[in-house]
Amino acid sequence: MKPVALAGVFVGGRARRMNGQPKGLLPSPDGSTLVERWRTVLGELGIRVVLVGESAPYASMGMESLKDAPPGIGPLGGLVSLLKRAGAGAGAGAGAGAGAEEATVLAFACDMPFVSRHVVERLISFRHDAPIVAPRRDGRWEPLCARYDVTRVLPAAIARAASSHHSLQGLLDDLGSAVLLLSDEEAAELRDWDSPDDLARG
Repeated sequence: MKPVALAGVFVGGRARRMNGQPKGLLPSPDGSTLVERWRTVLGELGIRVVLVGESAPYASMGMESLKDAPPGIGPLGGLVSLLKRAGAGAGAGAGAGAGAEEATVLAFACDMPFVSRHVVERLISFRHDAPIVAPRRDGRWEPLCARYDVTRVLPAAIARAASSHHSLQGLLDDLGSAVLLLSDEEAAELRDWDSPDDLARG
């Protein structure tokens, strides 16, 4: 198993349906903010955490943050930045991945308040040689609850970022991702908070 170099918590959404309030600063079920909850869950596993995306509202938390690279193309830009930060950025223009550390990264959406340490551990320990491992729900990948092989995914992510096709769904399809099968209870942990109604339901 390749080691986990770091985990990125994606905070770059505009949260229009939350009236512009940064989702990562919403109170989680345990009383901390969503970002703090992620930092705790991942920190307990010894994984370094960075914020990915527009992180100015989180400056007081003292966490490393990465800007999308390039900006304006959705979470794909954040994934490219995260993969580069993990060690494969040098030389990415020609022979991407040359000399990069043999590692993986984890990517999580900040607005998933129920993902447990158990599910994160399953994602890390799932033994499969695919470049990406992620659950699927309702016929779609969960690309922001996923494990990415740094050296194999970065070149494809850079190429897709330079094209007009910025969908993470397409990236996961193209690279032959492996499905992390979840029980019904585990899959329920992946529900996110997109609107005030979601918060009210808990």
